[in-house]
Amino acid sequence: MDKAILTCALTGVLTNPKQYPVPVTPAQMAAEARDALNAGASAMHVHLRRQDDGFGHLPSWDPDVAEAVVNAIREACPGVIINLTTGVIGKDISGPAACLRRVRPEIAACNAGTLNYLKIKDNGEWAWPPMVFDNPVAKVQQFLAVMAETGTHPEFECFDVGIVRSVGMYLKAGLFSGVPEYNFVMGVASGMPCDADLLALLPRWLAPGAVWQSTLIGRQEIWPVHQRTAELGGMLRSGLEDTFYLPDGSRAAGNGVLIEALARCARQAGRGIASPAEARRMLGLKAAVTSAA
Repeated sequence: MDKAILTCALTGVLTNPKQYPVPVTPAQMAAEARDALNAGASAMHVHLRRQDDGFGHLPSWDPDVAEAVVNAIREACPGVIINLTTGVIGKDISGPAACLRRVRPEIAACNAGTLNYLKIKDNGEWAWPPMVFDNPVAKVQQFLAVMAETGTHPEFECFDVGIVRSVGMYLKAGLFSGVPEYNFVMGVASGMPCDADLLALLPRWLAPGAVWQSTLIGRQEIWPVHQRTAELGGMLRSGLEDTFYLPDGSRAAGNGVLIEALARCARQAGRGIASPAEARRMLGLKAAVTSAA
C-alpha cells in the first residue's frame, strides 16, 4: 500500500511505571496519545492499568477504567482509532468482554492461537515460571462474537507461523467477516524471532485482501525489521509496550519519539503516512467515535 498506518502501543501489560516512563492514568494516556498522533499515529493500542495507588503496574479489566481512559484519548485526539487489548489467560473472558461492550472500540486485538510463553536466562533459569498463553478456537470464537456484537474490527495477533495460517481457517469457517488484519508479533522468546528474512516470508500465508502489520519486541535491533516491514508494504507499530529504544540505541522518553522514528521508516520506503480517516477507509472501519458513552 502507498500509505502506512502507524499504530502506537501506548503502555504494556505489567511494566512498572516507577521504573519506566509508561502512562497509567487517563490523563497520562491521553497526553501520550496526543504526542503519538502528532507524530503520525492514527491508531492507539490501549492496555488498561489499575488506578489505585501503588498498583499501576497491574492490568485492569474494570469497564469504568476502560471508559475513562478511552474517553480521555478520544477527547485529546479527535478522530483517532482505538485498538483495545483483550489478552487474558484462562477461559474467563468476562473482563475483556465487559470493556469491549462499554467502550465499543473500532479495533480490538484477537490473539489467534496458543503459545508456550517462555523466557530463559543465561544461567539456565526461567525468567518466570513456564506458562501457556491459551487461545483455543473456542475462546477465539467467543471473542469474535463479542466483537461482532460491538461492531469492532478484529486484529489477529500471531505469535507463530502456524497461528498466521490459522487465521485463514477462521475466515473460511465464517468466524469473522471484513478485511482480514494480521499482526505479526516478533521478538517473544518462545515465538517468532524478530528477523527480517522470516518477515519477508509471512505475507505468502495471508488471506486474500488482507492488511498486515508487525509488532517488534526488543531493543535497537528491531529497527531494521521495522524498515523491512515498511518496504514490504506492511503497517507499522511501535510504542512503550514494545520497546524503550530508538534506532540510535538511546532510550525513548515517550511514545512520540518512537512514532517519529516509525514514520521515518515509512518515508524512507517511499510511503506516506495514513491519517485516521484514511486508515478507517483502508480497514473498512466505522465512522469516528467521539466518546465511549
